[in-house]
Amino acid sequence: MNWFYLAIAVVSEVIATSALKAAEGFTQLVPSIVVVVGYAAAFYFLSLTLRTLPIGIAYAAWSGIGIVLVSLIGWFVYRQPLDTAAIIGISLIIAGVVILNFFSKSTAH
Repeated sequence: MNWFYLAIAVVSEVIATSALKAAEGFTQLVPSIVVVVGYAAAFYFLSLTLRTLPIGIAYAAWSGIGIVLVSLIGWFVYRQPLDTAAIIGISLIIAGVVILNFFSKSTAH
């Protein structure tokens, strides 16, 4: 269940961060509400995850997956290009999350 909660936390954070751009400095009501609700849900579900997962592992996965997804949304939705260095960096983040989850003895499976 802890990984399910972590997935909800990641999706909530990605939705909130994506809406943050649309909120235009909190001048747009609906996107601003999405930001506040999304971040509240993200932190709530991350806190549930921390009942069983070590904080460093949970936060690394949460932030790493979030960075990758927000970067992809920026690329596809907001037409923000990613150069070669950005793609390499994102690939390294993905590799780090995979290594943590499949090879680290620190995670609670």
